[in-house]
Amino acid sequence: MPVDTIVHVIDDDDAARDSLAFLLGTAGFKTAVYESAAKFLKAAPSLKQGCIVTDVRMPEMDGITLLRHLKQGGVSLPVIVMTGHGDIPLAVEAMKIGAIDFIEKPYDDEHILNSVRRAINSSNQMIGQQNEVAETNLRIASLTVREQQVLQGLIDGKPNKIIAFDLNISPRTVEIYRANVMTKMNANSLSDLVRMTLLANSHPA
Repeated sequence: MPVDTIVHVIDDDDAARDSLAFLLGTAGFKTAVYESAAKFLKAAPSLKQGCIVTDVRMPEMDGITLLRHLKQGGVSLPVIVMTGHGDIPLAVEAMKIGAIDFIEKPYDDEHILNSVRRAINSSNQMIGQQNEVAETNLRIASLTVREQQVLQGLIDGKPNKIIAFDLNISPRTVEIYRANVMTKMNANSLSDLVRMTLLANSHPA
């Protein structure tokens, strides 16, 4: 890992911020912590390598607004957003803006460490990304019409019961279709499914 590669942790919750920084430090990552998105933005233009891990809900400037500022400012560091259980639509919106992953709290330590590793390596993955897009498009094409409808509902951040209402089927049936979609798409998690589908949609076959 290059010497100036840093994981930038942004969270207004002192305990959560310090806990994540400690976890990353024990895994060998260099970290910098910020109590607000505004404080991070002051340093952002000079940052060259690393990644950003930010809470999606913060006072004054939330993670969504931060992502928009980074995009407008031409800051290309990969961003991972941290989200509470009820904030999946916000997390999906963040990924549409440019976040590469979202992690639901309370998070699994190894899950977030793996996500950070992927983020740091992402700049070297252009060829791999092109291959992934081609493979994802093939997997989407293998879905039935109903499975594609359920997939779209998940990408829109809708809970199962709303997808069921929209499609006039039972929530249990949605669960079955959802499981089929996860299997056919070879997705390990909802964030994985959202990430690969949005990537494919942004690079159509």
